[in-house]
Amino acid sequence: MIDGQVLTQLINEENVSFTAGVPTIWLALLNYLRDSGETIKPLKRLVVGGAACPLSIMEEFEDKHDVYVHAAWGMTEMSPLGTVNPQLDREALGEEEYAHMRVKAGRCIYGVEMKIVDDENRELPWDGVAFGSLKVRGPWICKSYFKLDNSDAHDVDGWFDTGDVATIDADGYMQITDRSKDVIKSGGEWISSIDLENVAVDHPAVEEAAVIGMPHPKWTERPLLLVIKKAGAELSREQMLEWFQGKVASWWIPTDCLFVEELAHTATGKLSKKDLRDQYKTYQFPD
Repeated sequence: MIDGQVLTQLINEENVSFTAGVPTIWLALLNYLRDSGETIKPLKRLVVGGAACPLSIMEEFEDKHDVYVHAAWGMTEMSPLGTVNPQLDREALGEEEYAHMRVKAGRCIYGVEMKIVDDENRELPWDGVAFGSLKVRGPWICKSYFKLDNSDAHDVDGWFDTGDVATIDADGYMQITDRSKDVIKSGGEWISSIDLENVAVDHPAVEEAAVIGMPHPKWTERPLLLVIKKAGAELSREQMLEWFQGKVASWWIPTDCLFVEELAHTATGKLSKKDLRDQYKTYQFPD
């Protein structure tokens, strides 16, 4: 079992200066360092992939441990890297823009092309606002699946549909807003579960959070927030939902919040939205 104590020991004994992992791994490390008072002085940089990294994790590593956190994105089908967010100049950007930019997945590496398209496969602008299905192509990106002659993920022009929903800004920085199967459609409009999760985990009393779309009689779907509180923390449902005011559009705010002891994860440490939806399939929103 890889936990915070084991990671701390490995980093210090092996003089690890650069490493990579999913957000839950680094959350466990930060929790251990916070509780134990130990340090990770050899570590200078780390990469977070596999899931969007909350800004709070990046800030705690940098401000308390002098470790710079890079966001990156890719897939097995891409062999596997697609984008990397380089080290940004904090002073030149200013605090607000620095925080805004660093959580993005970054720019394409050499050899990778990307675009975002709407439901009619029309290419969308790189303005940081429009979001659509993310497609990629390149010499080492898969062109087909083994023993699968026809795949909806591939088109004749070599573009591979990643299954992610994303925005791309004018400078080419891509940001995942959700997996296409996890995005929440409420009243005909899309809500990003990742954005809501990142806001939730910024609350000082929240250990981890997940947002899933659940059926709603009026709006088709509404966000349900699942929260693990930090040990000893006091937090009510009303306080948690109030936290979202002014941070996201009012209609994005989750309709309900449940406090839980644990959240389902995949073998690689990612939140398993599929398992969470199965687990709470009988849930009904309050009247």
